[in-house]
Amino acid sequence: MSTGTAGDWAGSVVLLLASSTGGVGQHVASLARGLVANGVGVTVCGPAATEQQFTFTASGARFVPVEIPANPTPADARAVAALRRVLTGPVDVVHAHGLRAGLVAVLARPVVPVVVTWHNAVLATGVRGQLSRFVERVVARRARITLGASADLVDRARALGAPDARLAPVAAPTLPPPRRTRGAVRAEFGVAPDQPLILSVGRLHPQKRYDVLVDAAARWRGLEPAPVVVIAGSGPSYLQLAARISAARAPVTLLGHRTDVADLLGGADLAVVTSDWEARQLFAQETLRAGVPLVATAVGGLPELVGDAVVLVPPGDVDAIDEAVRALLADADRRAELSRAGAARAAEWPTEAETVATVTAIYAELAPAEVPGRQPDDSATGPAGATGSAAGQV
Repeated sequence: MSTGTAGDWAGSVVLLLASSTGGVGQHVASLARGLVANGVGVTVCGPAATEQQFTFTASGARFVPVEIPANPTPADARAVAALRRVLTGPVDVVHAHGLRAGLVAVLARPVVPVVVTWHNAVLATGVRGQLSRFVERVVARRARITLGASADLVDRARALGAPDARLAPVAAPTLPPPRRTRGAVRAEFGVAPDQPLILSVGRLHPQKRYDVLVDAAARWRGLEPAPVVVIAGSGPSYLQLAARISAARAPVTLLGHRTDVADLLGGADLAVVTSDWEARQLFAQETLRAGVPLVATAVGGLPELVGDAVVLVPPGDVDAIDEAVRALLADADRRAELSRAGAARAAEWPTEAETVATVTAIYAELAPAEVPGRQPDDSATGPAGATGSAAGQV
């Protein structure tokens, strides 16, 4: 049975996530790696597609499929039942990531504490927005501890009645070293030596407002030399963006899902984030660590993340993006200054190891001395952690 001391806490935790192709899945994978390395038993529960993309089991974690789609459906009842079966085994803490996973976690009513990390704000309107705000309230009030990836999420959870809401910044996993040279990356996209390459990475979703980037890029055709803009990522907005690019004759290429972000950053002259909202966006973190100058929207947790190390502009403002990019492309000294400032800012952020230590301390704080109905299980050891029987129940 686990103890309540953080330094050597080696209990067992269920990490729960819904459908994810980006930051949430990367964060859960990072936590799983760090926790397993520290002797914590980890079971990851989520859609089968998340294991295929993020390979949680590669770190020694157990994976149990629990299908939680992006939007609430009657199938949520099956997800709750699947999670309850996992929780019949030895578990000390359930840590859900995102509101969808948080809802399934609190509806399962585990006897152990539930921690929910809020990664995103609710931006939807209409009936979907009303439903999402109802979910927010339920999850905020029923979670033992709510962790917000940015200060505005913490404030939101408190306003909705969360009994204990805390800021818990999400560290971007360290990218591997580039495998290709800068010249090789630029050659892939036909970028001439004196031609700027502008990069954005993220899910193709309305929240990212890539329509703003496309409209601004259409104005850059007249620059000499005209920049090449590439967007790496997949998502539901692909067809609309492709049509917009074609209609505007914008110099933008949609790359689809990429696993070589480090290479792309190595070839880029400038990065752009046009989102309507972000917490501590992983791409923004990766960009500053790589020393690539960044233009980003002043939304959510981005200003507190980047400080004055980037050029911040209002969201949804094509003119502001256009002007900021033009100014940087014309000023090599300013780009170099931002490159240095970004790398210095990034050095101040919590590391993956520090993020793991933060959540481990929370687990140790919450882990009870005894869990009603739970029998001690001294056999659950090894690299997969203390959750073997839990996963085997499904």
